[in-house]
Amino acid sequence: MIAQPLTRLARIALAAGAAAGLAASPAAAQKKPAMEKCYGVAKAGENDCAAGPGTSCAGTSTRDYQGNAWKLVPKGTCEKTATPKGKGSLTPVTR
Repeated sequence: MIAQPLTRLARIALAAGAAAGLAASPAAAQKKPAMEKCYGVAKAGENDCAAGPGTSCAGTSTRDYQGNAWKLVPKGTCEKTATPKGKGSLTPVTR
């Protein structure tokens, strides 16, 4: 008879713990760093989305470091990112 209440209590404790974990998830998601679009840094097929002719959606860039294809990077790092074709840019570049 005592085992039944303990089992119920254990279930309640587990459910409360899971609910607390779910409640914490949105707060953890808010701690993601700010991101910015960085043109000319993606390898072929690894761009995040369209930016102009030759890119219609994520993963469609046709050559490495394509100037009109962008990739999301942590804010403040784009123009510091060096590639064999030059540094990243916050605006599309001719390459």
